[in-house]
Amino acid sequence: MFTMQLSSLLSRFAEPETLKMAKLGRELRAKGVDVIDLSLGEPDFDTPEHIKEAAKKAIDDNWSHYTPVAGYADLREAVCVKFKRDNNLEYKPENIVVSTGAKQSLANVILALVDEGDEVIIPTPYWVTYSELVKIARGKVVEVHTTTEAGFKLTPAQLEKAITPKTKAFLFSSPCNPSGAVYTKAELEALAVVFRKHPGIVILSDEIYEYINFTGKHESIAQFSDLKDRVVIINGLSKGFAMTGWRLGYIAANPEIAKACEKLQGQFTSGTNSIAQKSAVVALTADLTPSFDMVKEFTARRERTLQLVKAIPGLKCFEPQGAFYIFPDVSYYYGKSDGTTKITNSADFSMYLLNTAHVSSVMGDAFGEPACVRFSFANSMGNIEKAWARIKDALARLK
Repeated sequence: MFTMQLSSLLSRFAEPETLKMAKLGRELRAKGVDVIDLSLGEPDFDTPEHIKEAAKKAIDDNWSHYTPVAGYADLREAVCVKFKRDNNLEYKPENIVVSTGAKQSLANVILALVDEGDEVIIPTPYWVTYSELVKIARGKVVEVHTTTEAGFKLTPAQLEKAITPKTKAFLFSSPCNPSGAVYTKAELEALAVVFRKHPGIVILSDEIYEYINFTGKHESIAQFSDLKDRVVIINGLSKGFAMTGWRLGYIAANPEIAKACEKLQGQFTSGTNSIAQKSAVVALTADLTPSFDMVKEFTARRERTLQLVKAIPGLKCFEPQGAFYIFPDVSYYYGKSDGTTKITNSADFSMYLLNTAHVSSVMGDAFGEPACVRFSFANSMGNIEKAWARIKDALARLK
């Protein structure tokens, strides 16, 4: 009998819990169960009409051939225009690499930078894929735990303490998935003071939730000119333009890193989808009103979600400043039971809600914070209210 021996690479990392929970929810839904999805990080809005029209025109104009690995020239230029308009950052097309989603952009960067044994500092909570990509590259993840009381933000003292001679990179997001934390300019400046003492560290700044910001202006750590050459910005169109299925992300980096990412991508996927690229030119350079309208709706949902969560005993909730998640501490319920199911950790908590309340969420262990659970408010107001009513009822049964 043939015995399959798969690569040891597969044992180094885990399946994303976000996708796993969405899969479990779909399986229950296929059985006729009314599951409300608060697990996936996807805007529930349709792509704006002017972007869809650009895609139709690109098809009619026969943009149907292989694309340059780093992206069409006009799209890379459009990314530069966006950086100047929104962030007052000067980039040239040679700094830009377009990929099949920000996840591929991030994978390119980590594989281009991290060697076996290199340390990558990642403040918790973090997006589930950060740690797994470092493991794939055979690097070492150095988690630095933040707290609800500190607004889930890393302090300069924590950063300084985590740095060793093996530190290769620092990876964070602002606005943050899953906590919703947003770093101010002053907070980034304080971290920059530490980075200036350690010139060999590359700073990876995930800014995919840039537009979904409830505090005002987005601040990028790349604004500090003496650090800019060491900063890699990862961004994309999925969140701010409701283009998740279009799969288009990009980086801005110094030319050496950009060329390294282009080299890697040339062997993995080559250039990304031609139609998505032509649509992205329009998305990045046209009126942003549809994006801002979407944020207005997220703002209303955020306020309502916080009201509903605060009405539930035991949940300790940080008020998100960006993105579209809440990330409450649910450890009050650890050790409790409804007589059939006992809650011992965040995985138990999420599975209990899925099977009892029929609401999907994502356990905090996946984000490096085992006391918490992530809930999305990228769903209709009606579904949000129905979901939290179910959650409140289910948790009331735990004694």
